[in-house]
Amino acid sequence: MSSSSVEYQKKELPAKVQTVGFGLFIAGLFLVVLGYIVDPTRSAYNNIIGFTFLASIAVGSLFLVGIEYLSGAVWSTPFRRVSEFLSSLIVLLPVLFIPLLLNVNNIFHWTHPAPSDKTLIGKAPYLNVNFFIGRVLVFWLIWLLFYYLFTKNSLMQDQTKDQNLTKKNVKLAAVFMPLFAITISFAAIDWLMSIEPHWFSTIFGVYYFSGTVLAALAAATIIIVLLNERGYFVKGIHTDSYYSLGALLFAFTNFWAYIAFSQFLLIWYANLPEETFWFLQRWEGSWIAASIGLIVVRFVVPYFGLLSQPSKMNPKRLLVMSSWILFAHYYDLYWLVMPNFSKGGVALGWIELGFPLLIAGLIILVFVYNSRKNNLVPIGDPKLKRGIDFRL
Repeated sequence: MSSSSVEYQKKELPAKVQTVGFGLFIAGLFLVVLGYIVDPTRSAYNNIIGFTFLASIAVGSLFLVGIEYLSGAVWSTPFRRVSEFLSSLIVLLPVLFIPLLLNVNNIFHWTHPAPSDKTLIGKAPYLNVNFFIGRVLVFWLIWLLFYYLFTKNSLMQDQTKDQNLTKKNVKLAAVFMPLFAITISFAAIDWLMSIEPHWFSTIFGVYYFSGTVLAALAAATIIIVLLNERGYFVKGIHTDSYYSLGALLFAFTNFWAYIAFSQFLLIWYANLPEETFWFLQRWEGSWIAASIGLIVVRFVVPYFGLLSQPSKMNPKRLLVMSSWILFAHYYDLYWLVMPNFSKGGVALGWIELGFPLLIAGLIILVFVYNSRKNNLVPIGDPKLKRGIDFRL
C-alpha cells in the first residue's frame, strides 16, 4: 500500500507551547547577557558547553535522518520529520559561536602560548585562530548543505510523491556519513579537547559522537512521544516503534559507557603524564564527587531505567529517561569543560542557568516554527505505510 493511502490531518501545536518557548528563550538570553557583563570568562566557558550541546542535537539529528535513508529503516519514517526539524538548528549555530569568537582568548590558551611552551608552539600550524575559524566555517557549511538537500527532497516529496527523491536522499546519505564522521571528530577536538591543548586522546572524537547521537535521540524521543500521545501523527502507530526508540537509547548509553571506559583504561594503563593529568585534574576538590556522579547520572540511571523490554515501550518512562539523558549530556559537557575554568572545585551559580534556558527555548521555538510551515509527517515517503504498520 502506498503512502497516499495514509490519512493525515495537519494540526497546529497549541499557542502555549510557543509562549513557553519564548519565555525560556527570553529568560535565558537575559541571564546570558548579564553573565557576560558580570563575568565574561566564566560565561564564555558556559557558552562552549551550550554551543556543543546545541550542536549535538542539531548535527546528531541530521545523522539520524541520514542513517534512516542509508539503512532503509521503515519504523522511524513516520517520525523522521521531527529529526529534520531539529536539524534545522544547524542554521542557528553561528548565533552561539559568535560570542565564543569574541572571547576566544579567554577559553583557548593556545591562542597565546608561552615562548617556552614547545608543545603549543609545535601545534601552532593547526591550533591558530585563523585556521580554527576556517575549520568551524567548513564544518558548518557541510552540515548546512546536507541539511538543505535532505529536507528539500523530503518536503518536496510531500507534494510530488516522487519516489526518486528517496533514492536521491539515499545517495546523499552515503556521501554524508563519512563527512559526518570526519567533521564531528574534528569538531570535538577543536571545540572541547583543545581547551586543554596539552592533553592527548585518540578516542575523544568517538566519545563526543556517542553523546551527540544519544542527545539527538533523546530530544527526538521526547517530542515524538508527546506529539504521538496527543494524536499529532498518523493513526495506527504501534508501541513497537517506541521500543525501537528505547532500544536505541539503551544501546547508545552502553556505547557511550564503553568509549568512556576505554578512554580511561588506555590512559590509566599507559600512565603517561601528558595524558593522566587530565583525569587527575577531575579528581581534586569537589570534582571528585562530580566525576563519580557522572558515572551514575550518565550510565547507571539510564541503563537500569531502560533495561527491561516494558520500560522501552512505556511512554512515561521514555519521557523521563530521555529528559534525564539530555540532562546527563549537559552534565558530561560541563565535566569536560569547566575544570579548566575552576580547577579547585565545581562552579555552580545563576550564570550556569543561562544557556540551558536559552537553548531549551530556542529548540521549542524552532520546532514550532517548522511545524507550522510543514507537515509533521513525511506523507509522500513510500515507506510511510510500512512504518505505521511496523511490528517487531
